[in-house]
Amino acid sequence: MKIISYNVNGIRAAVNKGFVDWLKSANPDVICLQEIKAMKEQLDLNLFEEAGYKYNYWFSAQKKGYSGVAVLCKTKPNHVEYGTGIESMDFEGRNIRVDFDGVSVMSLYLPSGTNDARLNHKLEYMDMFQDYINTLRKKVPNLVICGDYNICHEEIDIHNPKMKGVSGFLPVEREWIGNFINSGFIDSFRYLNKDSQQFSWWSYRANARANNKGWRLDYAMVSQPLQENIKRAVILSDAVHSDHCPILVEIEN
Repeated sequence: MKIISYNVNGIRAAVNKGFVDWLKSANPDVICLQEIKAMKEQLDLNLFEEAGYKYNYWFSAQKKGYSGVAVLCKTKPNHVEYGTGIESMDFEGRNIRVDFDGVSVMSLYLPSGTNDARLNHKLEYMDMFQDYINTLRKKVPNLVICGDYNICHEEIDIHNPKMKGVSGFLPVEREWIGNFINSGFIDSFRYLNKDSQQFSWWSYRANARANNKGWRLDYAMVSQPLQENIKRAVILSDAVHSDHCPILVEIEN
């Protein structure tokens, strides 16, 4: 199973930049999208169906033009889970999961901490999400959680490791994602690319992408029972429909 995760920073804007043709070429079995910034009824779903993704599922934020996640699938999943059932997490449209035989795939968009109020929300979300996943894995052990975690884990994951006072690289955030991995997950990219410094997000300011001054914020976290099934994990930095680029993991299912 080839799985791609992509924070598109607005699916309608990405479509206007050639996203659908890119999707056809990339040809994943499942693609997880974050920050879709649209309601399902605002989209021409025929575009995705004609690209081969007849089964597409959208979980938008209540606030229009904000946040939201989606999963597009080539084959019909056994079950689709919209949200987590936790209202303070779900009203911003941050989690959707599709279950197949042998593996479940979640699209996650973890909050950013752009100011004190949002940072507090992010930290609360992170704690609730960990508890939610601890419970979920008891019935769904083979789990791939793809998405924008809005955190760089290690110094190799950020172009300037001195930025320890900026949300996304705060010690408390880095500790949380380390604990999340230690709770039973594998950072698939780092697992197969131990010393490679590659990024998945660049600021639109100061020509950051051209100068490769980026952050690795996007992860495909694979639960430990699937460790031996991880065959490939790469960052697709040539895709330029967003300030993020897609990441890919291949799981032998």
